Amino acid sequence: MAKNKRLAAAHATLERHKVYSLQEAIALVLGNAKAKFDETIEIAINLGVDPRYADQMVRGLMSLPHGTGKTLRVGVFARGEKAEEAKAAGADVVGDEDLAEKIQAGQIDFDRCIATPDMMALVGRLGKVLGPRGLMPNPKLGTVTMDVKGAVGAAKSGQVEYRAEKGGVVHAGIGKASFTATNLVENIRAFVDAVQKARPTGVKGTYMKKIYLSSTMGPGIEIDIASVNAG
Repeated sequence: MAKNKRLAAAHATLERHKVYSLQEAIALVLGNAKAKFDETIEIAINLGVDPRYADQMVRGLMSLPHGTGKTLRVGVFARGEKAEEAKAAGADVVGDEDLAEKIQAGQIDFDRCIATPDMMALVGRLGKVLGPRGLMPNPKLGTVTMDVKGAVGAAKSGQVEYRAEKGGVVHAGIGKASFTATNLVENIRAFVDAVQKARPTGVKGTYMKKIYLSSTMGPGIEIDIASVNAG
């Protein structure tokens, strides 16, 4: 009941069908983030793409100026010197065949998976487990690399992975309710800019249709795209 009352109260602060400026939306989202935990501030972008077609897929990695407020658990497939490099960089799980066995047994203790190129034959056998979870290392995203230190450091410093899902929606956590409004503005503008630059060649017509902002427990608020781009 408390959740329903809180959500109803949050909806009462909004004008139906109104599209808010970025600053207005952030103020409303932060004002309604009253849960007993530090709610994640989430962005959802409705794109004019059909991800079923390869030339309309939108996917990438980008670093937010102020991080996400969440520390990712990073798993690394590597051997020898590169395994030691991963551990020194702060990777949470490092291994090769032993790590593959844990994953096959359903023990996945990481949010981002990185692998050195020589490990991909082993990692490839885990595609049915890692793929559906969005954890499969990908050279285009910089998660298949010999620069293990750099990849782990980027993941730990607030890097966000985004991907157009069914219906062409991209969503991501871009901060916490404890962030300042200024930091959220800068994170949102950086994220939207990255998605805009990732526009696929196969897209015709309007690419970025709508943007919504919400907190974990709050309602979605539509943002005026022009107010985001104004920065």
